[in-house]
Amino acid sequence: MSWLFFMDESGHDHKNMPLEVRGGVTLHTKKLWSFIQGWQRLEQDAFGVNLRDFGKEAKGYKLLDRDRIKWAKQTSAMPNADRRKYARTFLQKGRDKAQPTSTEFAAYGQACIEMARGVFDLLSASEAILFAAAIPRGVKRPEQQRDVDFLRKDHVFLFERFFYFLEAKAEHGLIVMDESEKNLDKAFVSRIEAYFTRTATGRNRTQWIIPAPLFVSSDMTYAVQAADISLYAINWGFRRQNFGTTLETREEIAAEYGPKLSRLEWEGDGYRDGRVFRTHGFVYVPDPYEK
Repeated sequence: MSWLFFMDESGHDHKNMPLEVRGGVTLHTKKLWSFIQGWQRLEQDAFGVNLRDFGKEAKGYKLLDRDRIKWAKQTSAMPNADRRKYARTFLQKGRDKAQPTSTEFAAYGQACIEMARGVFDLLSASEAILFAAAIPRGVKRPEQQRDVDFLRKDHVFLFERFFYFLEAKAEHGLIVMDESEKNLDKAFVSRIEAYFTRTATGRNRTQWIIPAPLFVSSDMTYAVQAADISLYAINWGFRRQNFGTTLETREEIAAEYGPKLSRLEWEGDGYRDGRVFRTHGFVYVPDPYEK
């Protein structure tokens, strides 16, 4: 049996997010189908529809954006049936290019929050594990390294922790990535392959990690959407010692989702230079280009 590591990224447009984060959700293959079914029920429970029928997908910035939270607070919490009815109307009006009412805005905002909460409950129920590596926003590669094609330090640490997890389980892991710009995807895969084939440490880690990523479309892959939501919440709301404690934080995300993220984060033993140490699935790397 094996684990699937559904990867995505957050904050790589260098605009509004405090960090650049890459990582995602790890699910065991035996849990995947029940996770998919749970996600479909969750969309129906929150919105009264399947989002893909309206050309939508659940993403962090769509569910937990400040505007969505503001819309949700325009009214008291609606009964489930009313929320679903008005959220469906909101989506239909968006398709028809019509203006929703304030009640419909509120219902859609509440549905988004209901969906976000449900995603973390579903991840817990599915025994999912989270891994993420973060760097400060806008870090640039030094001039002397511009022509060097290697896997960046934060990405090495990300796969290192995934390896520790798999090794403890004695099971294989496959990487599943959200397809983006093809040239960028090719470059990242090239760096992954170089690390796992040209370095002694990388070659050792192929014992459990299969270093040949599969690419999927996020709007057709619920676990990638779950990864997006998780990384968005990490970016704005996960703070601890040595992990962005001085960064801008959205307290409404930190208060509700910070504890959920901590429960889903992997924790286990790592080893380096003959030393065993306790480590975590979330890692912050201030300078990903230093040796």
